[in-house]
Amino acid sequence: MLAIFGNLFYIGEKPGSAQTLKLINNLLAACAMAISAEGMVMGMKAGLDPKVMIDVINVSSGRNSAIQDKFPKSVLEGTFDYGFMTGLSYKDVRLCLDEAEAMGIPMPVGAMVRQMLAVTNAVYGPESDFTSMVRNIETWAGVEVRA
Repeated sequence: MLAIFGNLFYIGEKPGSAQTLKLINNLLAACAMAISAEGMVMGMKAGLDPKVMIDVINVSSGRNSAIQDKFPKSVLEGTFDYGFMTGLSYKDVRLCLDEAEAMGIPMPVGAMVRQMLAVTNAVYGPESDFTSMVRNIETWAGVEVRA
C-alpha cells in the first residue's frame, strides 16, 4: 500500500524532523511559485509566448516545479486549481519561518513569500489554490499568463 503513496525515507532520530522537512519543502514550493509568477508575468508583458518560455526554462537553469508542472496544468489554462490551498500554503510557510526564527535563522526571502501568500489569502481567500499568487502579479502588471 505504501508503494502507491510514494517512497519511504528515513529522516532521522530527532522528533519533529519529518515535520521540519515537510515545512521546508512547502516553503520551497511556494517560493518557486512566487518567483516563477514574477518571471512569467514579466515575459508576457515583454510579448513572449508563455509556452515557449516554459519550454526554454524547463531545459535551462531556471527549471523548477512551478514551471514544470503548475504553470502548464493550472496557470496557462486559467483554472488555478493545482491542488494546494493558499491558506494551507500560508500556514506551512508561517510555521517554517517561526521554526527558523526559533533556531536563530533569518529567512528574508521566505518572509517575502509569506507576504505574497498573505496578499493572495486576502484577495482570493484561503480556499483558493496557491497558484493564485500569479493572479496578483498579473493584476499589478496588467497582463495575464495564458496559453
